Amino acid sequence: MTASLMLRKLGSYPRQNGLAVALRELGRIERTLFILDWLQSVELRRRVHAGLNKGEARNALARAVFFNRLGEIRDRSFEQQRYRASGLNLVTAAIVLWNTVYLERAAHALRGNGHAVDDSLLQYLSPLGWEHINLTGDYLWRSSAKIGAGKFRPLRPLQPA
Repeated sequence: MTASLMLRKLGSYPRQNGLAVALRELGRIERTLFILDWLQSVELRRRVHAGLNKGEARNALARAVFFNRLGEIRDRSFEQQRYRASGLNLVTAAIVLWNTVYLERAAHALRGNGHAVDDSLLQYLSPLGWEHINLTGDYLWRSSAKIGAGKFRPLRPLQPA
């Protein structure tokens, strides 16, 4: 049983249960301590903000992928809605995986060509971009550009900044 479910059940009783009151007060104390930490710690605010940005970037990617029907799920049955949401999650995860693999390959290629790649900066890269992916329009599959199993297309050459 999750804590939120337990609190919801305890809070649904018409009479105030002593345990529910105590747990509610404990939650208020925890929230107050978190707010005090939040106000004092620049690092905590920075970490929370970075986490929120990652969530927003993932949601932006999902919105970009799910452009059909203006982003609305209009299926009638819950099962069909779940299939559509699962498909969206699958496509989003595939894009993130693809980007992660190629970001890693790009870092290795830079190192292989003698460029210095600072490992501490790699944590700031995100595989949630999609500008390089054609989400709408024509898809052209060239039969001359066959890529074998376990192989990748070549990376683009490094452009001078």
